[in-house]
Amino acid sequence: MTSEAKVPKILHLHSTFAPGGKELRAVQLMNAFGDELSHTVVSGMPEQMGARDHIAHGVKADFPADFPSLTGLPTPGRMVAIAKAMKPFDLVLTYNWGAMNAVMAHTVFCDPLKLPPLIHHEDGFNEDEADQLKSSRNWFRRIALRRTHQLVVPSRVLEQIAHTAWQQPREQVSRIPNGIASAKFASKPDPSGFRVVKRKGELWVGTLAGLRPVKQLTMMVRAFAGLPENWQLVILGEGPDREAIKEAADDLEVSHRVHLPGAVTDPERLIGMFDIFALSSKSEQFPLSVVEAMAAGLPVAAPDVGDIRMILSESNRALIAAPDNMGALAEVLETLAIEPELRARLGKANRERATEHFDQGRMIASYHALYWGALSHGG
Repeated sequence: MTSEAKVPKILHLHSTFAPGGKELRAVQLMNAFGDELSHTVVSGMPEQMGARDHIAHGVKADFPADFPSLTGLPTPGRMVAIAKAMKPFDLVLTYNWGAMNAVMAHTVFCDPLKLPPLIHHEDGFNEDEADQLKSSRNWFRRIALRRTHQLVVPSRVLEQIAHTAWQQPREQVSRIPNGIASAKFASKPDPSGFRVVKRKGELWVGTLAGLRPVKQLTMMVRAFAGLPENWQLVILGEGPDREAIKEAADDLEVSHRVHLPGAVTDPERLIGMFDIFALSSKSEQFPLSVVEAMAAGLPVAAPDVGDIRMILSESNRALIAAPDNMGALAEVLETLAIEPELRARLGKANRERATEHFDQGRMIASYHALYWGALSHGG
């Protein structure tokens, strides 16, 4: 085992540490690196720390309550406090717009305080930038990102935004597609202890998503509502839109077929119970949930946003829905619902593509090279 004195100390500054895509990828990497690193995790929303439950036993991680707040106006006092708090670490990792104050603090005080290198990760946008990027945030990012060691994005769409809207040099941007432990998702489902029972004759449309407005899950309920009575909709996740989703189901008189069992810590046990995987998001970049569904051998009904078209197998691309279009999503769901042979064929093609192109081994190796390169640079 690496001696404690030589273990690099990594500071993670998250917009939130709820169990979403970027947070679970960060945990996935923490678990993969094991005792090679020591981690300190800070959330811009301190009450949202659910992803810590996914950190493997034995991984060194702490969650300080006294770190300066990442939110609020970037006043000189706030910037100085954040910058000074970075100093004891060997590498700083920041995530999404909610940590951009920290990125700016690092850029301003990097030289005078001799701060460690910083790598920033951008994974997509919330509903406030789903339709159009805010010019004020583009400007802020251009300045804040000037002294980062590297900007990391998972999708081609974000890579292009980084070069154009944020004016980042090509050599400063790394695109690392998200990856999963594909073999786990190909295993037989294990629904023991799950709150929803799949009864004989039932078929499930399922999704994994934070219950947030940008995911447009009320639209998914509407798109689903026209399917035959034996079809159920199972939405795995938590968030502020729970009541709105239930109200939509009540209004459409399908509440008996719409299930909200909450978030799950081990989706690989359950995703194989679905017959169709669906997304209705207004904005995505490189959603891990789509790759997980593919590895489980599922057909995917999703809008043409972010890199979803590129992620899917060629045969599944023919059924991708127009963005932000309930009718188009409903049509895809109906087509898949009435054609079991098509579901099987698309699921097989998706599994093969996920295993070949999106296994976690490639992603972990890329992040290992990036992080250790920065540590070497900082040393």
